[in-house]
Amino acid sequence: MSILRKQYMQVCDPAQLWRDGWAVLRARLHLRQATAVGPRVRVWGRPVVRNRGRMIIGDRSRLMSTITPLELTAGPKGTVEIGESVFLNYGCSIAARRLVRIGDRCNIGTYVIMMDNDYHCLEPERRNEPAPSAPIILEENVWLGARVIVLRGVTIGAGSVIGAGSVVAEDIPPRSLAVGTPARVVRQL
Repeated sequence: MSILRKQYMQVCDPAQLWRDGWAVLRARLHLRQATAVGPRVRVWGRPVVRNRGRMIIGDRSRLMSTITPLELTAGPKGTVEIGESVFLNYGCSIAARRLVRIGDRCNIGTYVIMMDNDYHCLEPERRNEPAPSAPIILEENVWLGARVIVLRGVTIGAGSVIGAGSVVAEDIPPRSLAVGTPARVVRQL
């Protein structure tokens, strides 16, 4: 019996393998660098995972990495927390030097970028210095459309929707629809 199969059998029963298929086995393989992975996390494709800090992926989360790789990175003091039943679509890039927390039941569209650090200072003479980090928090049931960029220090409230192509530079209140560059609330949900 292979090591991967033994590892899977410790977490799931054979009936579950039938239900969830090979995507659960791929999750065990591709997310082996993560600190903690829920038992029914599913992966399609080959995500790029770099964990030098903490990376926690909640149960029943689905990671799509088929057309363009999904990238998950936690720096030495960084934490990436992905809640339960989260959907991350292909092409996303999530990087934490401090904290990126995605709440339960969030849906993240294609090519979304979430980085809690700018990775350089703006002033020309300080560009080689590390910039300060600020946490990114997505509360429960947030939906980010395709190509959304979430900048450092932003909290997006529960039940909110961010329209495709938006750049979120400031906090968004719960149950809001925000669109634009920079993203502005256009109505409450």
